[in-house]
Amino acid sequence: MRKLMVATLLAGATVATPALAQDANPTFTGPRVEAILGYDRTGAGSDVDNDNGHDDQKIDGLLYGVGAGYDVNLGSAVVGVEGEYTDSTAKSSRNDFSDQFGFGRVKQGRDLYIGARAGILANPATLVYVKGGYTNTKLDVLAGDTNQETDANFKLDGWRIGAGVERAINANTFAKVEYRYSKYDSAHIDYMDGATSSEFDIDTDRHQVVASVGWRF
Repeated sequence: MRKLMVATLLAGATVATPALAQDANPTFTGPRVEAILGYDRTGAGSDVDNDNGHDDQKIDGLLYGVGAGYDVNLGSAVVGVEGEYTDSTAKSSRNDFSDQFGFGRVKQGRDLYIGARAGILANPATLVYVKGGYTNTKLDVLAGDTNQETDANFKLDGWRIGAGVERAINANTFAKVEYRYSKYDSAHIDYMDGATSSEFDIDTDRHQVVASVGWRF
């Protein structure tokens, strides 16, 4: 009887183990949400937006926000769509007027992004991908001698590209690191009285290195 029970348990374990492994196998498929944190830098592009000779003018700070997306696993490849809402602590200094990169004293405001990504599976739990899409950001104008926002802001339109690595922790949770470059080439001003300027050309660059932790449904 004891031998029969042992044989039965071993047979059950043999059947259950592959099923458990299959259920826990990351799929990289379906909807996902994530928290985003990283380094953010915005500055003058290659065609300088100012006339004071500071080609490397910039503001930098901490980027934070949330993202969501939907992926489809095609076998060895994954494609998907995604969107983000982020904000940043980057702002111009009151004491250094060389960091204004053509916009005066500003604070980096909210950023909206929508785009797509495509990648290949380096192994069943690791996705290497590239991404690209549309980005719209806001620069909040600061009073000249304080950090107070004036209720005027610049709205910038542009495009974003990037690349990253996503690692499945298990079938539902993941972590990833990513580099993104954004180019803004047009903008308008929203004034304090509610008026809006016409569109004008700009050349503003943005670099970000971020880490994310998320949940896949």
